[in-house]
Amino acid sequence: MSTSQGSHRAARGGRRAATRTVEAPPVPPPSAPSIHEYETQPYAARLAPPPVRAPEPARAAAPVPAPAAGGRAAARRGARRRKAAPAGDGLRRLVPQALVVAFLAGGTTAFVADDKAIRLSVDGVPRTLHTFADDVEELLEDEGLAVGAHDLLAPGPGAALSDGDEVVVRYGRPVRLTLDGQRRQVWTTARTVEGALRQLGVRAEGAYLSVSRSAPISRHGLDLDVRTERTVTLLADGRERTVRTNAATVREVVEGAGITLSGQDTTSVPPSSFPRDGQTVTVLRITGSREVREEPIRYAVERVRDPELFAGTEVVERQGVQGVRRVTYALRTVNGVRQKPRRIAEEIVRAPVAQRVKVGTKPLPHSVAGADGLDWGALAQCESGGRPGAVDPSGTYGGLYQFDPGTWRALGGSGVAQNAPASEQTYRAKKLYVQRGASPWPHCGRRLHG
Repeated sequence: MSTSQGSHRAARGGRRAATRTVEAPPVPPPSAPSIHEYETQPYAARLAPPPVRAPEPARAAAPVPAPAAGGRAAARRGARRRKAAPAGDGLRRLVPQALVVAFLAGGTTAFVADDKAIRLSVDGVPRTLHTFADDVEELLEDEGLAVGAHDLLAPGPGAALSDGDEVVVRYGRPVRLTLDGQRRQVWTTARTVEGALRQLGVRAEGAYLSVSRSAPISRHGLDLDVRTERTVTLLADGRERTVRTNAATVREVVEGAGITLSGQDTTSVPPSSFPRDGQTVTVLRITGSREVREEPIRYAVERVRDPELFAGTEVVERQGVQGVRRVTYALRTVNGVRQKPRRIAEEIVRAPVAQRVKVGTKPLPHSVAGADGLDWGALAQCESGGRPGAVDPSGTYGGLYQFDPGTWRALGGSGVAQNAPASEQTYRAKKLYVQRGASPWPHCGRRLHG
């Protein structure tokens, strides 16, 4: 490293250290030459250090190392080493003192060259300052400025500084933005609401703003509700109209268009919902009334096993009775169209009575003495076509063998014959034959004998 470069860096390091701690140079002994003995030279000639009048062996015996590169930290370390060096003889002390004189003379130009005029703008407030900082990061450190992730710094922290440069710092501000019903938090370096909207790309023409556009945004941020202008089509009373609005609800859009909602009137979307751009809303004119109806309640059927009845036989012990309920319905007409009635209330007027049925479990007999060998299938085919549930047109006779109710019950049957199993009907027909022969079947009785 050349002597001029060393002088330049040493001068820089000395000046930066001097802004914090000032150290007075050692007083030279009486034998040391005074700087006033040197010949006065032009300013440009001071760029080179003046000759040192010292014996050559002394310079060779005690060479002074050039200051190491590294900025103000290196200068500070060098100053501490020089302060801690032990005192030597007069000749060894003379040489460093002469070099100090050389550094001061040659470093004047370096001092002037290293001083930079920088324009620093913090949140739009500019000022010009003089600094020896090498880059933007060092400048911010000297000024006590901290920059976070949401802040703007131009140029970047590693950019080198030159005289006349401009450094811009803009702090980020949190904005809790609700835009057309959607809430989110964003960051902006703008200082006003208008600047933040422009920076965020929000279309503010015709929009509703919860605060003034010129309102300032502090470092703590603010809450901002923005509703942009949208196009909504309304269908009401047979007319269609399109409006531009920044309303917060569909109801506000409808009322703003001069349409009145009265009574049960509503809209095709919830009136409290947010109106979207391009949305079509239909106004529903509703008229309503109520209607009360009495409706039957079906009765339940209870089945009870009875060992006294033949298997397959069912006897209604208690007839079921239907109940009655009174039901209130809401009737609606929407835009002239009658809607399906909607049940809104009911009450029991009369409770139903369950029907009780006995179910036989007694095994059926298979034969009756004196009637087993007859052709009962032919008789049944002639009387009823072989259908156990057959009933004649008058409703009096029923079953395979067309029993009347009185005869059937006299033979031990329950209910009516057509409701009994076929095997029971045949069994009771055999009993009837034993009692009265074929006379109960005057037209078909001869079929019993083939």
